[in-house]
Amino acid sequence: MRARCGLVALLLLLAATPALAATGTEIRAAISGNTVQGNMDASGAYAEFYAADGTIRGKGYSGRWSIEGDVMCFEYQGTPKDCWNVEISGDQLRWLKGGASLGTGTILPGNANGF
Repeated sequence: MRARCGLVALLLLLAATPALAATGTEIRAAISGNTVQGNMDASGAYAEFYAADGTIRGKGYSGRWSIEGDVMCFEYQGTPKDCWNVEISGDQLRWLKGGASLGTGTILPGNANGF
């Protein structure tokens, strides 16, 4: 009985432990040259192509992306640079700010929307 309680406690702890954010190397490998489309809590649906040269292309706009340490940073015209941690699992990702998940996305190969 004692072993079973210990196992249950361990499983509950693992379930409550947040996934680790990706490293800069992992982010670059997953994102560069690919499209991410998903939903941000604050602004809704999005789809962006992250070209290997650091440009972002979306429907009717562009910007720049970079990796700084273990965060992905975004610069769009008229807005300051904004950096995010990224949690990646297969082709799924979460955008994290201050430890909170504020958006999700699916990584699609190449420039999936022809931006």
